[in-house]
Amino acid sequence: MKIELILVGKTSKSYFQDAIEEYVKRISRYISFDVKIIPDLKNSKNLSEKQIKELEGVAVLKQIDSSDYVVLLDDKGKSFTSKEMAIWLEQKQAQSIKKMVFVIGGAYGFSADVYTRTNEKISLSKLTFSHQIVRPIFLEQLYRCFTIINGEPYHHE
Repeated sequence: MKIELILVGKTSKSYFQDAIEEYVKRISRYISFDVKIIPDLKNSKNLSEKQIKELEGVAVLKQIDSSDYVVLLDDKGKSFTSKEMAIWLEQKQAQSIKKMVFVIGGAYGFSADVYTRTNEKISLSKLTFSHQIVRPIFLEQLYRCFTIINGEPYHHE
């Protein structure tokens, strides 16, 4: 299985970008992993929240193939402990999914069309995080999953 992460908009803070790069490097030791960035919309200050979500949604959907298994990071998604997420990920690998695509939306979330295309939604927390900070948090959890799957001592319980 290959895993891809789609991010809407560039990461604006260098300390978030440094963490993202570190975890991408770590995750890539375990699986084929790629990050795609949807460019920030131009003139978005003149657009409504709905228009922004729609335009970002069109850009996200262009990056997704019909055979991809799409997972949105969404506050209304399924919550896991780290061990439960590792089990979930391992089960997905066993299902012979060719490519799993995780999507972290922009500041306003996802359009209805993106929700329609989604196979599954997961939540990292009941708390609300900015779309910028959730990036390294998610990547750390993904890395943690692979260390759990491989029986490595990174995760403590």
